[in-house]
Amino acid sequence: MSKINCLAIDDEPIALEIISGHLSKIDRLHLVATCTNATEAFNHLSTQQIDLIFLDINMPGVTGIAFAKAINPQTKIVFTTAYREYAIDGFDLQAVDYLLKPISFPRLLKAVEIYLKLHQNTIPTSEKALHEAEFIFVKMDRQMVKISFDSILYVESLSDYIQIYTLEKTYVVREKISSIEKKLPKGKFLRIHRSFIIALAKIESYTHEQLVINANSIPISRSYRDMVLQKLGEFH
Repeated sequence: MSKINCLAIDDEPIALEIISGHLSKIDRLHLVATCTNATEAFNHLSTQQIDLIFLDINMPGVTGIAFAKAINPQTKIVFTTAYREYAIDGFDLQAVDYLLKPISFPRLLKAVEIYLKLHQNTIPTSEKALHEAEFIFVKMDRQMVKISFDSILYVESLSDYIQIYTLEKTYVVREKISSIEKKLPKGKFLRIHRSFIIALAKIESYTHEQLVINANSIPISRSYRDMVLQKLGEFH
């Protein structure tokens, strides 16, 4: 079962510590990062898929309400605040839930359960089947060709085409890398560059600037570096 990628945004470090501690107890959730302002959060949203945000409303600069209005509505939000009077604004934005500080673990867990029910009901059957499958079909030479996820080493973008590298051969497919990224299971593959997606299990070694797969050096771009190093650090 795939992890749910989360962000926690709050200008109070203590509040972030409490939320982080609660989220660490829930196996289904992966806390990608904690942010103290909207700018940090926007940077994460621009480089990776975020499913659920725990968002403080009363923040300096860009408020939580303004931030929620600016992001993709498919990214779900649980508002967190010490001020009960903001609740109406929060629910007007179709928030999953509204948590009053100090936030207890049982109350946060209830919000997560609400999200899971909504999330389960909004995933199309075809998409569920895709994530449960162990392969994809890609169009090549007017036919659909089956490629096992386990056989893929990495994917490289070449403008309107991608190259899917396996040990046996390289497949050249007319498709955008952003499109193929959505079809690959998040737990097995990772975007490390605007032009590269790699299979985590196939990494032989890495530095802060590059990693090696099948004796090929693949660059880690600056915009993806923090996220990539954090992900790879989970395997230490």
